[in-house]
Amino acid sequence: MRRRDFITLIGGAAAWPLAVHAQQSMPVIGVLGSGAPAPIFTAAIAEGLKESDFVERQNVLVEYRWASGDYHRLSAMAAELVDRRVSILLTFGTPAARAAQVASTKVAPPVPVVFSFGSDPVAEGLVASLNRPGGNMTGVTSIAGRLAPKRIELMRELLGPKAVFAALINPDNPLGKAERHDVEKAASALGQWLEIITARNENEIDAAFAGLKARNIAGLIIAVDTFYFGQMRRMAALATRHSMPAIGPLRDFTVAGGLMTFGASIRGVNRQAAAYVGRILKGAKPADLPVLQPTKFEFIINLATAKALGIKVPPTLLTRADEVIE
Repeated sequence: MRRRDFITLIGGAAAWPLAVHAQQSMPVIGVLGSGAPAPIFTAAIAEGLKESDFVERQNVLVEYRWASGDYHRLSAMAAELVDRRVSILLTFGTPAARAAQVASTKVAPPVPVVFSFGSDPVAEGLVASLNRPGGNMTGVTSIAGRLAPKRIELMRELLGPKAVFAALINPDNPLGKAERHDVEKAASALGQWLEIITARNENEIDAAFAGLKARNIAGLIIAVDTFYFGQMRRMAALATRHSMPAIGPLRDFTVAGGLMTFGASIRGVNRQAAAYVGRILKGAKPADLPVLQPTKFEFIINLATAKALGIKVPPTLLTRADEVIE
C-alpha cells in the first residue's frame, strides 16, 4: 500500500465516527405519507422547515415512508419510524395520522405528531379540540372533504341541473366515507342525480374513467384523497382522453388540463404543518398549538379545456374564478 493511500485510509477511519456522531446528534423527523412523494409534500416540507431555520441534512434529518395508496402498510411504517427513535412524526392523510396516533403512544413519553389532512381531527379522536389539542398531536386540516357539496354546485352551474354526475372516491380512505355522505346529502338536497364510483389504485382509476361514458355520466367530481393527490396529472390526462368534464380538489389537476379545481392550497397546508414541526423541534408543545385551518380556497377554470370540450363557461363562473387558464 502506498503511504498516501495509508494516510487517507487512517484519516477517513478517524473522521467517519465523527461524521456519524454529528448526524446522530441532529433531530430526526419521521415523515409518514398515505400517498406517494410529490412536490406538494416534499417541497412543502422544505419550505415549512425553513421558517424555523431547519434544512434537511444540514441541521435536521428526515426519514420518509410513503404508502403510495396501500393504507394497510401504514401501521408497520409508523411503528418502524417510532422504533428508529425519531424526534417527531409528520403525517399526510387521515390513514397516516391514525397509524401515527397508535404508534406514537407505544413509547414514553409519546412521540409528538403533526398531521396534515382533510378530516375533522376532533371527530377522528386525534385531538380534544381545535384550539387546545391537549395531547401529543396537532397540525393542519384543509377541511377538504367538506367542500364536496360546493364542487357539485359548481358543476351543476356549468353543465345544468339535468346532467348526471359521478363522484370518484377512494373506498380505503376513512375520509372517503364522510365525503360520500356529504356529497350524497348535497345532491339529494339539490335534486341532483349522482352516482358513486370507487377506485383505490391506478388500474381502478383507469377503469373508472373508461366506464363513465357508458354510464351516461356528464361530469365527474374527484374526491379528496392523499393517494389521488399524486394522480392529478394522470386523472387530467384520462379526463381529456375520455372527453369528461371534471372538477378536482388540487390546482395541479387544472394546470395539467383538467376542467376545474376548487379547494384549499394543499401545498400551503402542508407547508404550515412542516412549520409546526420546526416550532416543536425548538421547544413548543403540540398540546399548546391550535389546529390550523385554511382561510382561502382556490377556484380555477381551464378555459382551453372547456373550449376543447365544447362547453361555454357562464360569465358568473368566470368572474368568481381566482384563476382562468387560457
